Amino acid sequence: MGAVDGNGASIEGKSLILLFNHRLTRKQEEAALQTLNVTRIAEPPADLALIWREVPPELKEIHGYLEPIRRWLRSEARLGDYVLIQGDFGATYLMVTYAIENGYIPIYSTTYRMAVEEDERDDSIKVTHNFQHRIFRKYAR
Repeated sequence: MGAVDGNGASIEGKSLILLFNHRLTRKQEEAALQTLNVTRIAEPPADLALIWREVPPELKEIHGYLEPIRRWLRSEARLGDYVLIQGDFGATYLMVTYAIENGYIPIYSTTYRMAVEEDERDDSIKVTHNFQHRIFRKYAR
């Protein structure tokens, strides 16, 4: 990474590290650059993105499963960097806790949600959800 101060915090601008199930929208990217004042957005490599997206529902304990994610985060983030964490509830909880304990700032994206229901020919209902980013919000303890 770049230069750091005596506390390990980047002096070249903050980064936004993504632990997120999909790509950022253009509006989310713009908001990150403007409101969070980040200079870099880092996505996990494809193999780690898959680990994050597909937490096996049959695992009784996922702490060990998430170790590759924690290792990657340690290599990417510096003190004071933002980490956008959204996904499996248990994985999100563990990674938010990890981020706070390691001096990162865990955040999530708030959205406006609009649902459209359509009656289908087979007597089922198709529901389509549209999400629009509003703000990034810090996780709090």
